[in-house]
Amino acid sequence: MIFFIGRFILQRRINLYNHKVVEKKWQDYWAKHDTFKTGTDPNKKNYYALDMFPFPSGKGLHVGHPEGYTATDIVARMKRAQGYNVLHPMGWDAFGLPTEQYALKTGEDPEVVTKNNIANFKRQLNKLGFSYDWDREVTTSDPNYYKWTQWVFEQMYKNGLAYEAEVPVNWSPDLGTVVANEEVIDGKTERGGYPVYRKNMRQWMLKMTAYADRLLEDLDGLDWPEPVKEMQRNWIGRSVGAQVTFKIKGSDKTFDIFTTRPDTLFGCSYTVLAPENKLVQEITTDAHRDEVNAYIKKIESKSDLERTDLNKNKTGVFTGAYAINPVNGKEVPIWISDYVLASYGTGAVMAVPAHDDRDYAFATKFGLPINPVLEGGDITKEAFTEDGPHINSEFLNGLNIEDAKKKMVDWLEDHNCGEKKVNYKLRDWDFSRQRYWGEPIPVIHWEDGETTLVPEDQLPLRLPHATDIKPSGTPESPLANLTDWVNVVDKNGRKGKRETNTMPNWAGSSWYYLRYVDPHNDKELADYDLLKQWLPVDLYIGGAEHAVRHLLYARFWHKVLYDLGVVPTKEPFQRLYNQGLILKNHEKMSKSKGNVVNPDDVIDEYGADSLRMYEMFMGPLDASIDWDDNGPASTKKFLDRVWRLFVNDLDLKAIPQERIVDKNDGELDKVYAETVKKVTEDFDALHFNTAISQMMVFINAAQKAKTIPREYAEGFVKLLAPVAPHMMEEIWQVFGHDESITYAKWPTYDPAKLVESTVEIMVQVNGKLRGKFQAAKDADRDDVQKQAMTLPHVQKFLEGKDVKKVIVVPNKIVNIVAK
Repeated sequence: MIFFIGRFILQRRINLYNHKVVEKKWQDYWAKHDTFKTGTDPNKKNYYALDMFPFPSGKGLHVGHPEGYTATDIVARMKRAQGYNVLHPMGWDAFGLPTEQYALKTGEDPEVVTKNNIANFKRQLNKLGFSYDWDREVTTSDPNYYKWTQWVFEQMYKNGLAYEAEVPVNWSPDLGTVVANEEVIDGKTERGGYPVYRKNMRQWMLKMTAYADRLLEDLDGLDWPEPVKEMQRNWIGRSVGAQVTFKIKGSDKTFDIFTTRPDTLFGCSYTVLAPENKLVQEITTDAHRDEVNAYIKKIESKSDLERTDLNKNKTGVFTGAYAINPVNGKEVPIWISDYVLASYGTGAVMAVPAHDDRDYAFATKFGLPINPVLEGGDITKEAFTEDGPHINSEFLNGLNIEDAKKKMVDWLEDHNCGEKKVNYKLRDWDFSRQRYWGEPIPVIHWEDGETTLVPEDQLPLRLPHATDIKPSGTPESPLANLTDWVNVVDKNGRKGKRETNTMPNWAGSSWYYLRYVDPHNDKELADYDLLKQWLPVDLYIGGAEHAVRHLLYARFWHKVLYDLGVVPTKEPFQRLYNQGLILKNHEKMSKSKGNVVNPDDVIDEYGADSLRMYEMFMGPLDASIDWDDNGPASTKKFLDRVWRLFVNDLDLKAIPQERIVDKNDGELDKVYAETVKKVTEDFDALHFNTAISQMMVFINAAQKAKTIPREYAEGFVKLLAPVAPHMMEEIWQVFGHDESITYAKWPTYDPAKLVESTVEIMVQVNGKLRGKFQAAKDADRDDVQKQAMTLPHVQKFLEGKDVKKVIVVPNKIVNIVAK
């Protein structure tokens, strides 16, 4: 009988906490009571905690996705408890190529696909216990949302920031659309591996270059990771130099080059044009035409990145034509090469191989002259790229680089063949996509050549429902097939056609954080006064892969809206943090590799709280770390320890009253104060792994203590609640509270409790440790000496000896010298 009862108690201890029951209970409670509804108390400060919203793919979440979401959720929950109004929303980046490709493959409607995927994602996010205000939910493919995306485009058009142009693009016939440079790898699309070709196409462009300086300058005031800011600086690529005009031998034609080193103009030994430069066909001689055309054909599938940053093997072809160096009248050959882009600078460069590594490699490969114009180095081995006095440069001889630059610019301006110039690597944003599943561009092209906007009061221009969304293989999107939608007639009988290109998926994600502030407003994008209350976003967490796409586009849109008086701040996101990747077998998780871990499986076995805690405890938030299948089991063990400490084994609705008491004996004072201080500071700093470590220290100390003051027990539950909200809600209820722990006041601590009141004193006799004792900190020297001399083990080694000297080191040691 005793054995049976013992086994029964053991069984209860093992199965004390049923995470499936408790987690559903509290998720239902939060939903029913709108627990996480955004606060509007004017007497409280506001805090905006934002996740980069996901693209709702059919694959659902894997365990890598919740890492950043959990981090933001912890901060949002702490801020609510600290008395802030918290805006913590979630939505869906729903337009885009992946959904369209899936719909084409399965024959399903992309709108239906999107709704189903969103439902699955939302189910998974709710199972993880994230404290989102779902009343703020937005979906970029919802006409009520993209009405305002279209409205922003129209404001850009009216202000000269949206325009049409023939531009070189990455065209994928198989996908039937243009793809961004970053989406091209080895001449193929990142998605699907389809061939990409460079071709000129009519595209809508957004004039980002007009904001280049402001995008650069305003980075300095942001609390962002320095590598992200540096990536944006490099992408914008501001450089100061000179624009120089070269005449073409035997022709009245000219071309301009931009150089940051006008001081080296005397060393120019050849020039290079982009293969797409319109001059190429005009100046190429008959003897070189076949070779030039073959080269152009060969490189047409390379992306801009492959032609520049990734280009290690320089290639090129001589056109047969020559340019005249304006500074000395010498003839220099004109080549073409893929490392020169028509879209960057002037689409032409001057080459000074003696003092530029790239030019040196090219000149060495093709046997072109290498003419030094700075003293130093050995140009038979490599280019000399350091400073030095100019040589072989007539009026620049003897000058250093900076002085020579200024003098050369003055000379160029005096001779009307050049001028000082600021150049940018940043290009205008190619805003057209030749696909169906995207925001329609609200433009009509009329038969008389006029282009007009869809009137604002007719927005949204809805995406028409279509069953045939196959790419046409032409520069037209599938919308071109919907003639009833495309063809329009105005009140005067004038015929027109709607724009059939759609917007890129980056359009909707460039301003979604604004709509969260006022998601149901049908009169304007968002109320200005509300935006003033919430902007800029206090904390934005997401992947570093968005550094020069989403984050740059969003900053550009925000600045445009700032200039229009729509938003009150110059920048959208004050603090940015990039979470690392969660890997599996040291590789990024992907379905094709078969290494995806589904959070549903982990939650079913260990609970959402265990998963949340493991992802925060496995290492620093910004580190990439390998997933351990046993990890959630270890955090579950810790949570079970917390449960057993605070909940009665035999009555799961009561606390163990013999352990948790109202009286404080002081034993846990210091560790509790340390825990409150460190957890609070670490949550703010996003150092969740060390915060959890400190909470484990407290639980170890609490288990060893005779009793736990109720104040400390409840305070600890509040500290752990942002990480493990379901279990802590349940324990909070066990402690007798009727309301959710969500708004229970965040714990504080007494700084005086952090100071040690006693110290351990070591006692040596003739240099050897013979005892130790506790003494009051900064105790009187005589009292410390007397206490040391009375220790029984010390007296043993003093028997029969005379004490010659006693050395007392305060708060540390007593050394007795005896003979």
